[in-house]
Amino acid sequence: MDSSSLNSDRSVPVTDNNPVTVLAKENDADTGRASDNHQPTTFLDRWVLKAGETVCQIFLLSAAIIAFEIIARYVFNSPTIWVHETTTLFCAICFLYAGNYCLASNRHIRIGIFYDSVSAKARYYLDLFITTFSIIYTGVLSWGAYLVAEKSLFAPWGDFRAETSGSAWDPALPAIVKTFLFFCVVLMLIQYVLQLCKLLFRVSPGVESNDV
Repeated sequence: MDSSSLNSDRSVPVTDNNPVTVLAKENDADTGRASDNHQPTTFLDRWVLKAGETVCQIFLLSAAIIAFEIIARYVFNSPTIWVHETTTLFCAICFLYAGNYCLASNRHIRIGIFYDSVSAKARYYLDLFITTFSIIYTGVLSWGAYLVAEKSLFAPWGDFRAETSGSAWDPALPAIVKTFLFFCVVLMLIQYVLQLCKLLFRVSPGVESNDV
């Protein structure tokens, strides 16, 4: 037997770089449900999850402030004028950021019974459709949030004048919440764009584009 026949008998691995095939092989290797995959897919998602570990501590701060108010009011008969609005601000910040956190960990509400019952190829195209539609939606929402934030920060004639609550304390909490809403929506838009890039530019099975 000559060397050429020996070389022809050697198996040469063939790499299929089709993103649908890549996703199918990755999901076939996973014995769990596809909707149970809560791992971050991009560097930004990992950053959002890491920051979320700090943001969630604000809930503890809110609880401490409420405890302070209870003691001040019912023990020392000296109620405050700032605790209620401050805790409202803190909880609003946490709830707004929760949207980004859910997106980063793939925990937004979905009908898993349908998503899990289709093939990996169908899930790939579902992910493409959902992500593309979400980019359009969050893009429009970002523009709306920008208009709301702008009105809360500037007077109609252009001077800076942060919107206040109108209470006895009268802090600029509405302006802070609306500005943070704009930040969270824009961040969500960027998350969706990076996730779409990750879907489109899968290179080979088991290899992740960590720079996306």
